[in-house]
Amino acid sequence: MGVGDLIKMARKNSTTETNRVRTMEKQDYENLYYQMVLIRRVEEESAQLYQQGKIGGFLHLYIGQEAVSTGLIAARKPQDRVITAYRDHGVAINVGIPAKEVMAELLGKATGVSKGKGGSMHMADVKKNFWGGHAVVGAHLPIAAGLALGDVYQGNDGVTICMFGDGATNIGFFHEALNLSKVWNLPVLWVCENNQYGMGTSVERASAVPEIRQKAEGYAMPNRRINGMDVMEVYNASKEILEEIRGGAGPYFLEIVTYRYRGHSMGDPERYRKPDEIKKWQETDPIGIFSSYLIRENILSQEELQEIEQRVEKEVQEAIEFAENSPEPPPEALFEHIYADE
Repeated sequence: MGVGDLIKMARKNSTTETNRVRTMEKQDYENLYYQMVLIRRVEEESAQLYQQGKIGGFLHLYIGQEAVSTGLIAARKPQDRVITAYRDHGVAINVGIPAKEVMAELLGKATGVSKGKGGSMHMADVKKNFWGGHAVVGAHLPIAAGLALGDVYQGNDGVTICMFGDGATNIGFFHEALNLSKVWNLPVLWVCENNQYGMGTSVERASAVPEIRQKAEGYAMPNRRINGMDVMEVYNASKEILEEIRGGAGPYFLEIVTYRYRGHSMGDPERYRKPDEIKKWQETDPIGIFSSYLIRENILSQEELQEIEQRVEKEVQEAIEFAENSPEPPPEALFEHIYADE
């Protein structure tokens, strides 16, 4: 089922009432829609390229979760750092990395954002304050605490936005990082993307508490749970919380409830969930919900949305062509970027 089909389904079935308060200019709404559709199409094409053998290693798709990173990163300021786990293609696009560089990295080409050395799980661009995707589950949480501590020492007013899945909340890295962030009152927004499954294990089977946000209570940390299928809810909540942290309130835990339509990775046989469950979530597709809102509130017309979709389609096809025609990294590249330049 393609993006067009999902949008139509969500427009027909959605009963979600997006926040009606307009907080942005028309161009900002256009950009949010553009980013969400771009992520969806990049991921769909990536799946095809993987099946053709053009993408190697692991590939974790973000399809269904587009509203989370789009709303979250739209609310940040340039000084705010972003760090995430291995499902990072969408985050890379949201921070401003061109689709062609994302696609080239997936294909392991020298023109990729990580010069073809990182692949799917290790995209980063520190110039955009994006400190990377990280393959080891939860290992980036202590790094996030360190980034925030560095900002405190330097007197910066940046907030570190750390994104991770629900599966990461059951390991030591998670508890160590949250504890220290509270002890030191660090400016960190901990964001759990609760997509219902840690690999093939449901949250209900792996977590002692039904709501992941409850785990922050053990560290006396303020927390909230929001709907991750509604980009405006994510944006408005994130903007409010980021300003609280920036004002000195200390760390905050935000659980964003979402759903991935595809498997954990491309190698996932998906035997742990039924098709009816996926279909139910697709009826509240985040792109469809947002497009319905934009039309209903007379922010954008159906024709304007279609123009955005057409622009995205052209960009994605150009990105694929760019990636496929780009050179492989030369052998000597193995010995480059091992140490930081002085």
